[in-house]
Amino acid sequence: MTLLQTLGIDLPIIQAPMAGVSSPAMAAAVANAGALGSIGVGATNADGARKMIEEVRARSSRSLHVNVFCHQPPQADAAREAAWLEYLRPQFEKFGSRPPERLREVYRSFADDDAMLAALVATKPRVVSFHFGLPPVERIRALRAAGIVLIASATSVAEGRVAASAGVQAVVAQGYEAGGHRGVFDPDAPDDRLGTMALTRLLVRALDVPVIAAGGIMDGAGISAALRLGAAAAQLGTAFIACTESLADEGYRALLASDAANHTVMTRAISGRLARCLANEFTRSTADVAPRQIPAYPIAYDAGKALNAAAKAAGETRFGAQWAGQGAPLARALPAAQIIAALANEMR
Repeated sequence: MTLLQTLGIDLPIIQAPMAGVSSPAMAAAVANAGALGSIGVGATNADGARKMIEEVRARSSRSLHVNVFCHQPPQADAAREAAWLEYLRPQFEKFGSRPPERLREVYRSFADDDAMLAALVATKPRVVSFHFGLPPVERIRALRAAGIVLIASATSVAEGRVAASAGVQAVVAQGYEAGGHRGVFDPDAPDDRLGTMALTRLLVRALDVPVIAAGGIMDGAGISAALRLGAAAAQLGTAFIACTESLADEGYRALLASDAANHTVMTRAISGRLARCLANEFTRSTADVAPRQIPAYPIAYDAGKALNAAAKAAGETRFGAQWAGQGAPLARALPAAQIIAALANEMR
């Protein structure tokens, strides 16, 4: 059985599960158009995940892909967190606000979230994928026993081999071009920053499981190039940020349509983990910050979200987590189904 048959899709296209951007409406529209629709539940709890899955299923009976975060639970550091809030204080004050008194762990890792595991086993989405590493082997076994297809992101051959050995059935080759959070298993380890096409080819040669190319792919030509290198499918995220069903706000959409799309940058400052973002006021104001100054992921995200809320309340929309990959200038503001149709036509 091919990967497409396993995933229950007609086209070798996967819409990336971008937390905060992908909506149930987007996932359903993509699925109904013959590709694999996705939602990210790393930024919600088990009840929120169930609700999102139900919303997709109310719109589509096709396969659904659900993504979870598998980061190591953070170690709180009160001194570092207090210093970070003081560093950001002038920015808050510029918008007539104050930083939070303390920072919280805003997202729980799937690695120790029993309620999320129970929700996924009960609802049985066709696909579950892991980002930032892998959960304990018992969770992998539980999901597979429920008949769920498992996928993991890898940024290197070594990570891909670990994932395949752990029992995942396909590996996403996340190139350095990709928007959003870099999926490295260890954020403090050396990173060779492999591009999508090189990493895809290396993983195809090294692994016995299918490889899905991701990062910088925006059109049918990019998908076809990935397939020629041996990928079984391509995963596109930035290509859907401007679509009708996206949760991206107007400020995000406006920035994506501006010259900022030509200047994406890598930053840890927003969340505590390295991620590719549209160049905006947050990335510029924190460009010189050393990684050791920034609290652990996702604790730092609490400050980033609070600052973005203060800025938006004052009419400034350029302090958000406006994730985007290097192919951002090619984004299309169309309904998701029309994007899928265009991709399919371009591949032909």
